[in-house]
Amino acid sequence: MFSFFPSPLQQFFLIVAILASLVTTISTASIGSVETNHSWRQEQVDEVRMEMVERIGNHFEEGGRPFYVNGFNTYWLMALAADPSTRGKVTETFADASSAGLTVGRTWAFSDGGQGALQKSPSVYDENVFKALDFVVSEAKRHNIRLILSLTNNWKDYGGKAQYVKWGIAAGLKLTSDDDFFSDPTVKGYYKAHIKTVLNRVNTFTNIPYKEDPTIFAWELMNEPRCQADPSGNKLQSWIEEMALYVKSIDPKHLLEIGLEGFYGPSTPNRLQFNPNTVAGQVGTDFVRNHRAPGIDFATAHIYPDTWVSNSIPGNHLPFTNSWMQSHIDDAGNVLGKPILFAEFGESTKDSNFSVGFRDQFISTVYTNILNSIRRGGSAAGGLLWQLFPEGTDYMDDGYAVVLARSKSTSSIISLQSRRMQMFNSKCSWRSKLICRRN
Repeated sequence: MFSFFPSPLQQFFLIVAILASLVTTISTASIGSVETNHSWRQEQVDEVRMEMVERIGNHFEEGGRPFYVNGFNTYWLMALAADPSTRGKVTETFADASSAGLTVGRTWAFSDGGQGALQKSPSVYDENVFKALDFVVSEAKRHNIRLILSLTNNWKDYGGKAQYVKWGIAAGLKLTSDDDFFSDPTVKGYYKAHIKTVLNRVNTFTNIPYKEDPTIFAWELMNEPRCQADPSGNKLQSWIEEMALYVKSIDPKHLLEIGLEGFYGPSTPNRLQFNPNTVAGQVGTDFVRNHRAPGIDFATAHIYPDTWVSNSIPGNHLPFTNSWMQSHIDDAGNVLGKPILFAEFGESTKDSNFSVGFRDQFISTVYTNILNSIRRGGSAAGGLLWQLFPEGTDYMDDGYAVVLARSKSTSSIISLQSRRMQMFNSKCSWRSKLICRRN
């Protein structure tokens, strides 16, 4: 055994070295404590490494492994980030989501016209609001959460197609309906310019172009598009095909989806029976036909029995949910050959018969249908709860808010589903089809 007994001089130099090391450590800690939030977050952002999620047949894959989703919606994150007094709620939302194992969030990458808008007029942007969107993307990355970014709205909230048509009318176009958004060349040009601007945006927090950032799971053409001016569906179909190819011409790397609610249309008369009502088949959308458009990578459907089937909680909410989900899982896999995400689902507290127990039962029903599909190697790829709220944002509640800290039973159900998704992601492998190792 080797031994070493230092001389007095060597001991002196050893003590000096130790003291110098201590001073350096203390100084570094002190400097770190006064760094700005931006610098600290940038360092954290750089530590997370993601790969682009791809579609393989009727499933998603990341780096050669399956990628099943348990996720959430919080559409107003950019608006919160634009206000310094509420920006911390964005971080809180992602922290809550991460603690529950949620891996994909869906939010708006648009705000058209009006106060606090991202796009104040066609191709004119508020840079501070754009930086707020940058912050949302960077915070998602820091919490290892991917984003579905929607590019405009069918509804008037945050502008949407109605605002684009208003801009067209202000420019002298003879437009008579909000649905002219889908056909007028000038208005379509406005929307394409927005697509180009967002996809080519370089994030001011990460210095990564959006079109190169794997934090973005997918682009969404529009939140819940409908074109009631043309029940045949031809006008909307043409728009989807044109815009899908345009998005892919700029960004062929990311996944793309339409944003549909999932209503069946004229191309599948035998499937109209699964719609929640007769009106749903006459709003210009067509689940199967629309999702066959070139460039569309996966299907979506939403689930709102409380507004589609009945405003009160009756016994048919859960049976409708089961039949609605199964028909779409079957068609996504057997007809389209694509994955399907149930991109919105919820039950509103505004129903006089609402109870947390029923909401838990509804969420569990959605999750069970997804799990059963996965076990069979089916096309269900996951679901996104509508919607996750941080504490202190009740003024934004549309009736569907889920605050995890206040809803322990709901939080437990969500976390359990996340663990199950993680299990499938870790124990499954791709060969000719999905094979799960049952240990």
